[in-house]
Amino acid sequence: MGRLIELMATVGTVVLGSLGLTAESATAQAAYGSYVGVGGTFGIEENNRGEGQQFGGVIAVRYKLLELPVSLRAQALIGGGTAIVPTISYDFPLNWQTDVYLGAGAAFASGDTPSPVGDKTSFALQPGVDYVVPGSSAVIFGNAIIAFDAYRNGGGTAVSVQGGVGLRF
Repeated sequence: MGRLIELMATVGTVVLGSLGLTAESATAQAAYGSYVGVGGTFGIEENNRGEGQQFGGVIAVRYKLLELPVSLRAQALIGGGTAIVPTISYDFPLNWQTDVYLGAGAAFASGDTPSPVGDKTSFALQPGVDYVVPGSSAVIFGNAIIAFDAYRNGGGTAVSVQGGVGLRF
């Protein structure tokens, strides 16, 4: 019943706003809060020596900032090479269960073997989607990381895709 009232209030605000009348403004709210998750990662691109295209694991954390459509995110990519990718994202709620987002941050890669996002520190963009499973604390997440000038030898862009399941907190 509470969600129905909130939905009706939002619809009323949109209608009044489109008529040029003022009402309490509605703010975009993400469908749920923070989570910690695990899953898989795959590096799509490789450097000029054929390294970087690999499978691995991912640990993902999202911390939702209250009252703002902004989240702090971090992912640890573990495989042949490792990387930590912290980003800040702007979240676009599609409905009560689904958010799409675009994050910007850095990819911190370590080791001699390139990770799915390269082998050096680089600027990264992270488009993605989060879906909360109705009636549970589970979140299904998926995203890509695009790291620019990501390889020590030869530069180039590294692209990886991640997906997994998280637990809301």
